[in-house]
Amino acid sequence: MKRREALKLSLFAGAGLAATAARAACEKETDGTPAQFQPKKAPDPAPQENDLEKYPTCPYCGMDRRYNHESRMLIQFSNDLPDPLCSIHCAVISLAINLALDPKAIWVGDNAIATDPRPLVEVGKATFLVGSDLPGVMTWNSKVAYSSNAAAAAAQKVHGGKLMDFQETLKVSFADLADDVDRMRKAREERRKRAAKKQQGG
Repeated sequence: MKRREALKLSLFAGAGLAATAARAACEKETDGTPAQFQPKKAPDPAPQENDLEKYPTCPYCGMDRRYNHESRMLIQFSNDLPDPLCSIHCAVISLAINLALDPKAIWVGDNAIATDPRPLVEVGKATFLVGSDLPGVMTWNSKVAYSSNAAAAAAQKVHGGKLMDFQETLKVSFADLADDVDRMRKAREERRKRAAKKQQGG
């Protein structure tokens, strides 16, 4: 066998091995285990600093966190992987599918401070106003966080709803998830029908 032909065969064999390894890695990353859902951002020991600049979009729904800064959340897992969310709706999805990871810290937009954007507050220090007439993000059952219990109570007097801590709010959010997803799908289907009707000139 000529030297040039042997080199070609060697290169082809190497390429084949590389492709096989790549396929195996891909299959391992998407094998249906919880590990395939782990946050893809690089570890960040201080994800709450300039979080909107570093993490402008929610990885679960693609929503702009800068636009939804009042409702945004941020989870830092024990391995420092950050998961930046648009709302508690997507936060419960993250907590449910990342069971292999333990949360190190969780923050939420603080509506007690009327700045744009809202600062973040640790959820353990926040009071949530649940079920008020304030607009919800990704949910029909509004959930708004305040670093001050007095600010939450003042908002409750104007907008109604119930005051809850984070754990209580989390339970409500999990319960709301099925209805919220069902409503979103129905709304999307209605939009498709209207678009199709418009295309047909109806």
